[in-house]
Amino acid sequence: MDFLLSNMVLTLALFGLVVFSIIGVLWGIFYPKLSQTAGRDKRMQAIQMSRVQMADKRVKKASIDRRKDIEDNLKKIEEKENESKKKKLTLPARLEQAGLTITPKQFMLYSAICSFVCFFLALLTGMGIYIAIGMAIVGFIGLPNFWLSRRRKKRLAKFIKEFPNAVDVIVRGVKTGLPLGDCIAIAATETAEPVAGEFKKLVDEQALGLSLAAVMPRLYERVPIAETNFLGIVIAIQSQAGGSLAEALGNLSKVLRARAQMKEKIGAMSMEAKASAAIIGIMPFIIALMTYFTSPDYIMVMFNHQLGWIVMGATLVWMGIGVVMMRNMINFEI
Repeated sequence: MDFLLSNMVLTLALFGLVVFSIIGVLWGIFYPKLSQTAGRDKRMQAIQMSRVQMADKRVKKASIDRRKDIEDNLKKIEEKENESKKKKLTLPARLEQAGLTITPKQFMLYSAICSFVCFFLALLTGMGIYIAIGMAIVGFIGLPNFWLSRRRKKRLAKFIKEFPNAVDVIVRGVKTGLPLGDCIAIAATETAEPVAGEFKKLVDEQALGLSLAAVMPRLYERVPIAETNFLGIVIAIQSQAGGSLAEALGNLSKVLRARAQMKEKIGAMSMEAKASAAIIGIMPFIIALMTYFTSPDYIMVMFNHQLGWIVMGATLVWMGIGVVMMRNMINFEI
């Protein structure tokens, strides 16, 4: 009897130990999840995580919106540039880009005077009336437009050479805390022509009440080169999207100087080809002129017979094709 009682006591004790062990394990597992403190900690952690996620989302959304604004601005600027390139340059625009102060009527008057001079020189040298008329046409259309194009090209080249210095002046002014408009006014006085004159026009237009973002496209219209377009893009993006203007303009200055060095290097490398093309293109005319002065009867056969005109026309066409092909081969743009 005592043996059975002791066995029952041991069994109940073991059962109790097992039950309490199971209850302790379950309590250790489920208590943190069931307690109010654990729920509060979980809610606080969720709130903190939601705040971090919301902040990350706001930052990402702002970055995406800024990138989209920049892309839209670049797209609009590119569309305007393509439209301006498609438009044919008018005579007043060419005169302004060449830095001339004469009016289109004065230019046409000078062209007419050049035409009369060429016509009478051709008659005085004994050339036929048809040749004199051709020389008059060349004097009215060819020579003035050639001179205007050369002057415009030289002025743009001088502008490109001096433009990085003007950007450096603006960068130094912005770093010292001056407004961008004041920096442009300083650059207009510290740089050489033609950059100084164009920047003075920007200052005058701003004095009339126009914003800088509105007058920068006018600079590109007066000086249609990539460098002025770059400056307009940088200022437009900075004014709408924000950022460090001094850093952006400093990078632009480095890019402009690198482009200028690359252009000079390309010009030096292609100089031999350009000289060869010029000699080949002008040699037939020099030979024909020398032949006319030495043996006029020999060369005038080309002008007095219909077959000669056909031969000269075909020759000029082939020469024009050759000149265009050689020009495209040695013309590099960056």
